[in-house]
Amino acid sequence: MTILNNILAVSVREFRVMCTRYSILMVLSGGIFLYGLLYNYMYAPNVVRNAPVAVVDMSQTPLSRHYSRLLDATPQAQVLTNNADLQAAKKLMKQREVVGIVYIPEDFDGRVGRGEEAVYVMYSTTTAFLYYASMQEASAGAMLAVNDEVRPNQVVFLPQKDIQPIIQTSSIDVVGMALYNYTDGYGTYLIPAVLMVVIFQTLVMVISMLSGKEREESVSRMSLHGREETTAFRFFTSLGGGDNNENHRVDLSFSRMASIVLGKTSVYVLFYALFSVFLLGLLPLLFQLPHLAHPILIIQLMIPYIIATSFFALACSVFFSDSDAPLLMIAFFSVGLIFLSGVSYPLELMPWYWQWTHYLIPAAPGTLAFVKINSMGADMSGISQQYIILWMQCVGYFILACLAYRYNMKKALPIT
Repeated sequence: MTILNNILAVSVREFRVMCTRYSILMVLSGGIFLYGLLYNYMYAPNVVRNAPVAVVDMSQTPLSRHYSRLLDATPQAQVLTNNADLQAAKKLMKQREVVGIVYIPEDFDGRVGRGEEAVYVMYSTTTAFLYYASMQEASAGAMLAVNDEVRPNQVVFLPQKDIQPIIQTSSIDVVGMALYNYTDGYGTYLIPAVLMVVIFQTLVMVISMLSGKEREESVSRMSLHGREETTAFRFFTSLGGGDNNENHRVDLSFSRMASIVLGKTSVYVLFYALFSVFLLGLLPLLFQLPHLAHPILIIQLMIPYIIATSFFALACSVFFSDSDAPLLMIAFFSVGLIFLSGVSYPLELMPWYWQWTHYLIPAAPGTLAFVKINSMGADMSGISQQYIILWMQCVGYFILACLAYRYNMKKALPIT
């Protein structure tokens, strides 16, 4: 019962600290709610349709006008005008009446007629990434359609020996289909992975800030009063009702450290269980993101994911001596964690050292497993490898977290 009482006491104190420290509340509210909502809002269109485009046609030939009509026929773009010059088109872009400009030079038709490579120039606004992607897809698709139409007329530029094999070769129709991405949108592909990274990053930041604050207070009080315990560490050493401070002996047994780590982790699991409902349950419904996984399957995945992340952050507490460093370091790793997960870049093509890093950081297998079950419809057998890795991380980082807290308390307490 003593260990359970210690775990409960640590949980109550950690809960009180998290609810009364403004910096922690700012990270939780900003990182979980604001970031989750704003990121989804930015990609809410998911796929841009009928983006207004200005065509500057300096060629003024039937071929250039045909290209302009094909561009207007694409679902991504809508030609607002094709009679403006370049300066007028730039003015329309500055006034935000168009999001892109397609410039067709004077020699467009002449180069095609001579069998040379035709050139066109595309400008796009940088106010949103999706506009650029839409413009690029529309302009390239229209140009490929023009290329398919004029290609048979270009055989006159080929050697006579090559014409017959080309004519006799049957054409190939290529049909593309985006697997597991029913809208073919950028947000549908990216946001589910980002939500898992948000959970990892904010949890690591919160734990590192709390641990850094304990270390910071320890250094401050030692400089003022010698090797005197801080409020947090004095509380930890008094667990179990013992009064070992009178003879300056402190119980640093593994069971004592385990009760501290488990008590802290129980509070983090409670908080992030609620946050996971918001990020992984409510937001996909509000913004029509993929949500193929059964809720029970998501719960089974999130249990080891949150626990492993908590133990990982507690184990890393030895590297943070103040509460500000985590905000400056951890926030910039989101892009790297997305790549490391294997969602945007195949894990099999990574160098061996990045593959080993994938197995060491909970965000990588957790994100990959969530995308598999939520976006690709996999069952538990499909994520068995990542699931086992997360539980192995729980065991390994629990031991490291206990050793880390023993080290922190040795540095902070007047042990003889």
